[in-house]
Amino acid sequence: LLSPDEGQVTAEGTEISGMGADELQSWRSRVGFLFQGGAMYDSMSIGENLMFPLRNRKDVDDEQKAVVAREKLSWVGLAQTFDKFPADLSGGMRKRAALARTLMTDPEVILYDEPTTGLDPVTSNEISQLIARLKDEQGVTSIAVTHDMPCARLIADRIAFLHKGRVLASGTWEEIEAADNRLVQFFLATEFTRDPIELDDETDD
Repeated sequence: LLSPDEGQVTAEGTEISGMGADELQSWRSRVGFLFQGGAMYDSMSIGENLMFPLRNRKDVDDEQKAVVAREKLSWVGLAQTFDKFPADLSGGMRKRAALARTLMTDPEVILYDEPTTGLDPVTSNEISQLIARLKDEQGVTSIAVTHDMPCARLIADRIAFLHKGRVLASGTWEEIEAADNRLVQFFLATEFTRDPIELDDETDD
């Protein structure tokens, strides 16, 4: 969405930052996005919310769009919610419905903004399992921003630990756990401590 001040942005060997508007829009169609709050339209039914991304598709009629929407809802375990409204669903169900809407365009890559925020541990695990299933069953690449370490452990092949715009550690989960950085270790700890964290200059930049 933003042009870089310097450098390049590439995806699959293609320089995205150098594309024109039409070419960039075509590439964006391959990418899905799951908003932190779900971003469902309250005035639309769940089915209508799911069909909304296909509103400009002239090659698919409304009946076909509804069939696809029901298939996506079924995949996330919400087949019975097609005619319901977002207000009728729990937070976890709305998040799953929002994920189903993201899947309507069959994206190759999905960006997740805090996919488990505000959810209880059981529901958070359900969402994490769905993200993992997308990789295993459909080959979808997932890029998630999260503070939920159980979610990160479940869905990620590689992790980058960010602090104030800098990467403090990156690698597999095992490599992150072995990182020689006190802030990273504190963040991964299963129990909090009352002892103050002494951040060195490199960490605190």
